[in-house]
Amino acid sequence: MVDPLNPGDAEFRPVSARLVTVRVVGLLVWTLVPALACAVLAVVVTPWVWIGTGVFLAIMVWLLWLVPHQVRAIGFAEGEDEFLVRRGILFRRLTVVPYGRIQYVDVNEGPIARHFGIASITLHTASVETSGALDGLPAEEAVRLRDMLAQRGSAELAGL
Repeated sequence: MVDPLNPGDAEFRPVSARLVTVRVVGLLVWTLVPALACAVLAVVVTPWVWIGTGVFLAIMVWLLWLVPHQVRAIGFAEGEDEFLVRRGILFRRLTVVPYGRIQYVDVNEGPIARHFGIASITLHTASVETSGALDGLPAEEAVRLRDMLAQRGSAELAGL
């Protein structure tokens, strides 16, 4: 069976496993804080608010299971003429960005990601449809990819 999300000549590399920790920290802020607020309201106001606490805790447990699987599904490959980004578990996605279409490359890191030594890159093209993003790169790899993609983009564009 042919896998449309696995081009035969592309060797995909995973992103840093530290992305799991970064995403879990964000997840805990957005689920544990409201769960605690609901618990306080349940004690002070009405016990019916325990339902909200349970919902937030259930969402947190589900996402704690899901995040490591999502991160393991993210990968990237440097093809001869294009940069490939693959992600997704149930709904998989392969983004292919030709080097000649890359206009500029953004490198981003938030405070938590910076603490764990990872960054994200975003590839910008003239078309929104062919832009791509990749989270969880070690900072050194993000810098290397930024420089390489910008150089290859300029070289390919000049060759048109």
